[in-house]
Amino acid sequence: MLRWRLSRARALSRIPTLAARLAVRTPRLEDLPGHPKAAVAVILAPDPDRLLLIRRAEREGDRWSGQLAFPGGRWGEGDADLIATARRETLEEVGLDLTDAPLLGALDDLAPRTSALPPIVVRPFVFSVSTADLPMTNAEVADAWWIPLELFEGDGVFGPMEYSRYGTLIRSVGYHLPVGVLWGMTERILTPMLGLLR
Repeated sequence: MLRWRLSRARALSRIPTLAARLAVRTPRLEDLPGHPKAAVAVILAPDPDRLLLIRRAEREGDRWSGQLAFPGGRWGEGDADLIATARRETLEEVGLDLTDAPLLGALDDLAPRTSALPPIVVRPFVFSVSTADLPMTNAEVADAWWIPLELFEGDGVFGPMEYSRYGTLIRSVGYHLPVGVLWGMTERILTPMLGLLR
């Protein structure tokens, strides 16, 4: 089990601040022809403020295989909307039922920046839960953790990274965490959200 070293400087939860800022903000929505829609759940828990991250299982043909991510996936025919997609995928992937969890708001839609990835538009929804229950993973998820938000703000955590994938060297930026490097679309979701907390 991983243990995090935290300071006592942040005794009060910043989740209410984030909720207030999301409530007055209009997220940018993308409607790109030929791009399927997907949703992810950015889930926060207090005491200390933590964020749920997963590591996707290694799977042949999955371009995001093995990466740190948020629970989520593609919209399905049975989903009433993308919020339902985020809730369904979270229940399937980590066993966390978000039916009654407060929905704090949505972040901007985003799509991959490279043609090497499948076309898709992802909508991130931010939820809060009262306790950080231990996630139960399924075959799509190799591991899951509640990461203290404070870790993302440490010196040297955010910076350049290199990644070799399918014979290509990728240079990007990411969060260098004890569980791995969080980068790509997940970083593009997380960084603006952390900005709302400042």
